[in-house]
Amino acid sequence: MRPLISALPKAHLHLHFTGSMRHDTLLELAERDGIRLPSALVEEWPPQLTAADEKGWFRFQRLYDTARSVLRTQDDVRRLVREAAEDDVADGSIWTEIQVDPSGYAAAFGGITAFTDLVLDAVREASQATGLGMSVIIAANRTRHPLDARTLARLAAQYVGRGVHAFGLSNDERRGDTASFGPAFAIAERAGLKLVPHAGELRGADHVRQCLMHLHPDRLGHGVRAAEDPRLLDELAQRGVALEVCPASNIALGVYQTFEEVPVRELLAAGLDVALGADDPLLFGTRLAGQYALLRAAQDFSDAELAELARRSLRAAYAPDDVKAAGMRGIDAWLSSATPPSHDRMRA
Repeated sequence: MRPLISALPKAHLHLHFTGSMRHDTLLELAERDGIRLPSALVEEWPPQLTAADEKGWFRFQRLYDTARSVLRTQDDVRRLVREAAEDDVADGSIWTEIQVDPSGYAAAFGGITAFTDLVLDAVREASQATGLGMSVIIAANRTRHPLDARTLARLAAQYVGRGVHAFGLSNDERRGDTASFGPAFAIAERAGLKLVPHAGELRGADHVRQCLMHLHPDRLGHGVRAAEDPRLLDELAQRGVALEVCPASNIALGVYQTFEEVPVRELLAAGLDVALGADDPLLFGTRLAGQYALLRAAQDFSDAELAELARRSLRAAYAPDDVKAAGMRGIDAWLSSATPPSHDRMRA
C-alpha cells in the first residue's frame, strides 16, 4: 500500500482567504444570518465553473463574493483561519501562506488596517493552536484602480516582519494593464516584501513575460501556461521564479480539459520549483492533499515524484530555515517508508 499523501510534509503557498472556508461553515454562517445562498453553493456544490469568457469569470467571482458576505463578526474571521489551519495540518502542511485583499472586507470590519490587524491576530492564534507555521500575503485586485494597489502595497509594507511577508495581485488576469501595477510592486519591493502576482493561467506566456518585466516576481500564482514557451521556462528557471500550481482550479476554470494535461512534469523538468496549491477549496471542492492525489491518480506520479514536489514547495516557501529543514527530514522519512528496503540495505 502506498503511503498517505496527508502524511507527506509540504508547504501550502496558494490559498485565498474566503476560498479557504469549509463548506459546512459557509452553510452554518449563512443560515445564522438568513443569507440565501445560490444553489451552486448548496445542493449543487461544488459548483460547475468555467472562466473561458468574462461571463464565466463573473459567475465565479459572484460566488466568491457571496461566500465572503457570510463573514460578519471577528469570531467568524478567527474561525475561518483556525479551520483553514486545521485542514492544512490534516493534509500534511507544515507551512501555509494565506492570501487576502483587505479592501474586500474593509467596509464590514472598520477599514483595511483594522481588518489586517484582525487577520494577523487570527493567524497567530491558529498557528499557536495547531502548530502550523503561517504567514500572510496581502494582494491587490487587478480589477480595481492601480492606485488602490499602491495603497495596499503601503499597507503591506507597514507589516513587514509582523506577519506579512509578500505582496500579490489577483483576480481575472485578463483585466487591467499589468504595467500600471508596477509602481505598487516597486513600493512592496523597496519594503523588502516578496512579490507573488498571479499570471500564466487565464493568459499565456506573453503575459508571464509582462509580469517579469513590470512586476519582478519572486513567485507566480499559477504560471502553468509558461509551459507553452520553452524559452520562457528557461528564463523563469534562470531567475529562480517558482510557480504555485493549482491543478483542480485549472480544470474547473477551463484552462485545461483534463488533469492529464496540467503540465507539472514539464515545469519540473525545466528546473522550476513547483508548489501545489488548493487556490479556493470552497469553490473547487479539493484541498491541498487532493492536488497531490490528483497527480498520483491522473498522471501516475510516483512516490518519489510526489516527495520531490513537496521538497520544491518548501524551497519556494518563505518559511524559517528550521521549519524547512524539519520538513525536508520528514519528506525523506516519508519516502523511506514508501520504498521497500533494497538487498544492500538489508545486508547493512
